[in-house]
Amino acid sequence: MDLFNEDDGQADSQQSDFVNPHEPLATRMRPRSLEEFVGQDHIVGEGKMLRRMIESGVIGSLIFHGPPSSGKTTLAHVISREINAQYIELNAVLDGIKDLRKVVAKAEKMQQMNEQKTILFVDEIHRWNKAQQDALLPHLESGVITLIGATTENPFYSMVSPLLSRCQLFELYDLTTDHVLTMIDRSLEDEERGLGNKSIEVTDEAKAHLAEFAGGDIRNAINALEVAVLSSDADDDGTIHIDLDIAKECIQRRGVRYDGTGDEHYHYASAFIKSMRGSDTDAALYWMVAMLEGGEDPNFLFRRMLILASEDVGMATPHALSVVNAAHEAFTKCGMPEGLYFLAHACIYLSLCPKSNSTGAIFSVRSHIREAGIDPVPPHLRDKTANSKQSRYLGVENASDDYHYPHSYDHHWIPQQYLPQELANEEWYEPGTIGREGKLWDRLEKIKQAYAKAQNK
Repeated sequence: MDLFNEDDGQADSQQSDFVNPHEPLATRMRPRSLEEFVGQDHIVGEGKMLRRMIESGVIGSLIFHGPPSSGKTTLAHVISREINAQYIELNAVLDGIKDLRKVVAKAEKMQQMNEQKTILFVDEIHRWNKAQQDALLPHLESGVITLIGATTENPFYSMVSPLLSRCQLFELYDLTTDHVLTMIDRSLEDEERGLGNKSIEVTDEAKAHLAEFAGGDIRNAINALEVAVLSSDADDDGTIHIDLDIAKECIQRRGVRYDGTGDEHYHYASAFIKSMRGSDTDAALYWMVAMLEGGEDPNFLFRRMLILASEDVGMATPHALSVVNAAHEAFTKCGMPEGLYFLAHACIYLSLCPKSNSTGAIFSVRSHIREAGIDPVPPHLRDKTANSKQSRYLGVENASDDYHYPHSYDHHWIPQQYLPQELANEEWYEPGTIGREGKLWDRLEKIKQAYAKAQNK
């Protein structure tokens, strides 16, 4: 459809009840009203704010954010129908400011002709850059268009503040299996848009399989139902029977609700990391495989595990870093599917390791230096050659003579001032007490104690 045809807006509002039999079943069954809309009761249920706004006919600009297939586009369609507004859709990936100008010109014309509102739905609005998002502002201020933006990302990260301040934000949630079942039943019963004019019997097990394997994606489930019906022959009585085996053929792989570029990416990654940090091996494997099934790059998972090997395992198991690095190298040599062993090897090992976050001391030191600056190097720690030349030139004692070479003493240790004098009592490193780190620290403490005893004799 040409969105910029002069008669387009009228066609959208007057002929929208037309049912095109050639359209996919999922398209024909798209909800047209709030009563038909499924899910998101927290915003469109009875008495909820968005529903009250729609019923009053007073709609401001909105941003819908949530996972894919949660009904953002459908809800925008429903709103435009409920308030009798012209509906125009842009895709932020394909359309830009030039297309926006055309929409505004058409909206102004419709407003002057019949005072009809125009809803501009911008899908994946987070893909627009700052300039493109800013271009919306004057038209929202003038009321020429009412914006409904849809994004799978956190709008506070991906959208400019001036635009956010002019919109109301609503978060949409994943649809449940019950929501999908509702739409499957409606598709089977609806005689005008659905399959109600056919004699079809679908077992409860088949429905459950379609709903569960769709992973909350209603379109996926209804498409599979349509394939099952169209590919099955009727019996002698003219009835089409859909059982579990047929349903399994039509939707063979369970849908995974994971978006590798949106908020879900960070939520899953966070759950993966926190599970390993918490030593829950099963949970760590679960979230890792969930990301892999959703198409995540295994190299990203290895990078996260390399970071965790130093950040959360650290000195308690120092060689964890080598284990993860070796697993990553093996993965690059072998690839998938055998590479799953190396991913699991690294994930399980990190989950089981003794843990310490003492390497975080570096951030404490960095904070101190940024706040207080860097003090001079103590004379006895400075370069020996430079100290010697300075001593001969000035005729003073060589400061390097005050340096004690640790390897010349028992246990290769001698008490000595290494920090600048002003920081002599500072301690940023807090050693862990378990794993290899605890043993290394205990060894050093015993050497210090032995030296102190020897000095007191």
